[in-house]
Amino acid sequence: MTERPGLELRSLRPEDGAAYARLMWDNAAHLTRHGDYVDMVAASAEDHAATFSAGDPLLNFGVYEDDRLVGRVELVVGEPPKYGLGYLLAEHACGRGLATTALRALVRHARSRLSATDLFAGVTRGNHPSVAVLRRLGFTRVASFDTYDRYHLDLITPGEVGSGPGSPPTPSGP
Repeated sequence: MTERPGLELRSLRPEDGAAYARLMWDNAAHLTRHGDYVDMVAASAEDHAATFSAGDPLLNFGVYEDDRLVGRVELVVGEPPKYGLGYLLAEHACGRGLATTALRALVRHARSRLSATDLFAGVTRGNHPSVAVLRRLGFTRVASFDTYDRYHLDLITPGEVGSGPGSPPTPSGP
């Protein structure tokens, strides 16, 4: 659950493959604008179902607004307790704080359920809205590469999480 009524995260399951494929296809131009998600947009409903079948339900979530799939947030296993972070939203769902709210819930989940100590996210250069979401959550840029920048959120150091405007408070539960 999130702090926003009507917005929730649900584990993506094989039966969500068709809805997820529709989300990708309906938002192809938006999702591939910066070169990201090309393979995910091209994948079939069966491909997505297989991915969700093989995935860990504690890591991969659909973002649902009023029971409608509008995006995805996920934790990518790197070197636990350090995780990568991925997210996307349908174009019609952007600009209303949904990504920030969904990711705030995912950060709480990562800390409380997975004992995560660090989260990392890569953002393609030019994707300014995505950078703004990460900054609201307290992420800082830690590295620059040819086509993207890497951001980091320390979940251990007191004062890191919750110290910036819009960043998540220190969570007490999932």
